[in-house]
Amino acid sequence: MGNIADIEKDTAQWYQDVLKESEFIDYSPVKGCFVFRPYCYALWENIKCILDKKIKETGAQNAYFPLLIPESFIKKEAKHIEGFSPELAVVTYAGGKKLEEPLVIRPTSETIIYYMFAKWIKSWRDLPLKINQWANIIRWEMRTRPFLRSTEFLWQEGHTAHATKDGAKKNAIEMLQIYQDFIQDYLAIPVVSGIKSESERFAGADSTYCIESLMCDGKALQMGTTHILAQSFSNSFDIKFQDEDGNLQFPYCSSWGMSTRLIGAIILVHGDQNGLVMPPKVAPIKAIIVPIYKNDEEKNKILSKAYELKEIFCDDGIKVEVDDDEQLTPGAKFFKWELKGIPVRIEIGPKDIEKNNVVLVNRFEKEKNKKKKVVSIENVGNELPQFLDKIQNQMFQEAKKKLGENWYQSEKLSEFGENLSKEGGFYEVGWCGNADCEDSLKEFKASIRCLLEKKKHPSCFLCGKSSKTDILVAKAY
Repeated sequence: MGNIADIEKDTAQWYQDVLKESEFIDYSPVKGCFVFRPYCYALWENIKCILDKKIKETGAQNAYFPLLIPESFIKKEAKHIEGFSPELAVVTYAGGKKLEEPLVIRPTSETIIYYMFAKWIKSWRDLPLKINQWANIIRWEMRTRPFLRSTEFLWQEGHTAHATKDGAKKNAIEMLQIYQDFIQDYLAIPVVSGIKSESERFAGADSTYCIESLMCDGKALQMGTTHILAQSFSNSFDIKFQDEDGNLQFPYCSSWGMSTRLIGAIILVHGDQNGLVMPPKVAPIKAIIVPIYKNDEEKNKILSKAYELKEIFCDDGIKVEVDDDEQLTPGAKFFKWELKGIPVRIEIGPKDIEKNNVVLVNRFEKEKNKKKKVVSIENVGNELPQFLDKIQNQMFQEAKKKLGENWYQSEKLSEFGENLSKEGGFYEVGWCGNADCEDSLKEFKASIRCLLEKKKHPSCFLCGKSSKTDILVAKAY
């Protein structure tokens, strides 16, 4: 496509071009802030709807907390403020005068939520308390890119309090599994889950679990995290409860979140030179019907059948649209909807009507002789869901294959460092646990993405000492 950069030669420019040409987003006057256009926001709504149901099934309830947080709240947790201070946006002037206390625009909501927890939690009977919030977040990023690192983004953040540390850990691990299953089952993206190194963990957490995946350019993307906060925030905000023996205790907390970064992952894992490719399970539109005709007689007959089909699909809960734009040729419509990544195109013309057929076209399939399937109009209501399921599976299997092809077993940084710089990918290596060895990765603009459960490598990738754990190393967004 003429207006889109080559995905293999310049992925960064391709990404920007696709977002613009597909009318997915637009840019605001403020750096790092962009507009979700209707098609894009419909994708986020689908993600949100599915994920919200899964979160509620864990016993969490939705609530909403203020955007503005007193600066003193942020300062109560030393590690928290240290981790976020470069990214904070602070309001110092409002109502025509300087504020007595500056207000921080939330970079995350632990502080205000645990302030409220201190009011709500009094007894062991109040635990566990599980709250989830859907909100916008502000983090003043130096280098911004839509969905991946933006000044403002949308997310959900869960916050819980438990009587025991084991309860907090169990919740964090449960949410990690929910996130992993959601990303793989609905977004068709294979992921790796593990625990973060001390330097990479969330500010103020005892432990951070993460979900990582590999994008088409060989860079890793952190797609979700869960944290065991233990009693750090409970102490800072004086959250206490009376246990069953009548003693005062501090609860153990966990937090977890996923954001619109998921949308960036969909684009960078599944997109191709023709534009976006939407996983059917979350696609804003599952199929687009393109009527093909030459005159008014054909037009009336074909449009009538097209809208009849649309109603059948809608009754079955499948979002299908008809492109009846008379200003565009069928070819231009094919181009338009390929760019937007609609999973299936349904072509219907005069010959199809004569034969009582329609043509289903698979957006994801690369082989031309496999892209199309002719089905009878009577049976299309059964065929389309199966066709969508096939595409969903194809997308996951292809992404899984690419992940495997770019996952390398290595021993020494001197051996894999150059390849890491040039080609990216996941490098599984051993690590002694020393921070100096971890810091050596910065030379290659890489980091430890997570610690892995299974140990294959006996020695550290840098110093050669005995390895404590295997790690996954990559350059990341």
